[in-house]
Amino acid sequence: MLRLGLTLAAIILVADQASKWFMLEVLDLPEVRHIPLLGVGPFGFDLTMVWNRGVTFGMLAGDEPWTQFALGALALAIAGFLLRWMRRAENRATALALGAVVGGAVGNVIDRLRFGAVADFFDAHAWGWHWYVFNVADAAIVLGVTTLVIDALFRPSASVKRSPP
Repeated sequence: MLRLGLTLAAIILVADQASKWFMLEVLDLPEVRHIPLLGVGPFGFDLTMVWNRGVTFGMLAGDEPWTQFALGALALAIAGFLLRWMRRAENRATALALGAVVGGAVGNVIDRLRFGAVADFFDAHAWGWHWYVFNVADAAIVLGVTTLVIDALFRPSASVKRSPP
């Protein structure tokens, strides 16, 4: 299971860093700031440049260099814990979910080290309400955590004995 999770983590890390390179260097999104992409009825999807100096929803944001170092160190510590869990994963869903979270966390740590903030640019909105601006790493983390929660809630318990058919 470890190989499966690490493979997905590597794929997500490469996809995250490649998308950030494209947005920052090719589209020059920091200069352009906003590119409308898709609007269907009340729903829309745009590219909007945001530098996130905090964690989810910008919480714990700070301009001091130590803040970015502390957040990066915390993310790496959590990734280390998740790698230990991945090694003992009971099923493919758990291994893949952990790989998604680890790949996303490492992708955002790289941003903190390079830029002092995380580059976010995907902006989904509906009926005039905008969700937070995110990146590939953020999406992988959210999907990974959601998968872990669903797996924990709906996986049959090992202590439940089933009667034969």
